[in-house]
Amino acid sequence: MGEEVKTLEDLADVIEAPPEEAALPEPVKDAQGRAYATGKRKDAVARVWIKPGRGEIKVNGRDVLTYFARPVLRMLIDQPFVAASRQEQYDVMCTVKGGGLSGQAGAVRHGISRALVYFEPELRPVLKKGGFLTRDSRVVERKKYGKRKARRSFQFSKR
Repeated sequence: MGEEVKTLEDLADVIEAPPEEAALPEPVKDAQGRAYATGKRKDAVARVWIKPGRGEIKVNGRDVLTYFARPVLRMLIDQPFVAASRQEQYDVMCTVKGGGLSGQAGAVRHGISRALVYFEPELRPVLKKGGFLTRDSRVVERKKYGKRKARRSFQFSKR
């Protein structure tokens, strides 16, 4: 705001100036043309690489159908592609460690969403609105002393 406004005409000139368009960031790709992102959920951490392809998904070197046998987990992984209308357009290669299968599927979903934004920045509003870019921060509550579990007390007996 280096301009000083003294009259109404000066104010009209300032208001009529068109706002500068926010430029989309450049796609972030490595030497092989892949986008990389890290996804997290509970104790699981997924390292995800995506590149244009036929829609193959490899998890820890195995096919997604064998690694995530439950259909609910596979549906969870496909959600970012469905929201962005990019089904079977990208190959996904990921390594995932820690946690259980449900947490690992959530971590892969988070990683795929972030990698899609790195590959195609114009997809960010769609994925953000669907909640795919937000890391689910819920973790298991720790056990407290004097309790049987995190909140469960020992059974009370009057006698």
